[in-house]
Amino acid sequence: MFLIVAKYLIPKGYRGMAVFPFVIVKYGFDKTNEVFVNHEKIHLKQQLELLVIPFFIWYFLEYLIRLIQYKNGALAYRNISFEREAYTKETDMNYLKNRSFFQFLNYIKLK
Repeated sequence: MFLIVAKYLIPKGYRGMAVFPFVIVKYGFDKTNEVFVNHEKIHLKQQLELLVIPFFIWYFLEYLIRLIQYKNGALAYRNISFEREAYTKETDMNYLKNRSFFQFLNYIKLK
């Protein structure tokens, strides 16, 4: 994992993003935020499982489905299965050591 500070690469309203093998953060202080970095590391693991490009296709399609479902961008984002897993487990610093493959599937919300 490469941790990069790049203020202008991060969309408005977000603090960072993972694009394998990089974690890009908007603010330098987030480099030392263990919970934030762990959240992004979970996304890196998800990306590896789906071979990166399919991850982003799935992410985008699920976001569109959630946007139709909730009619709210913030709610749509928070209910993407990848985000639900990352937000739920971001404070568990041992999670990635014990995480099973395709664990994000357990976070798909059907309703």
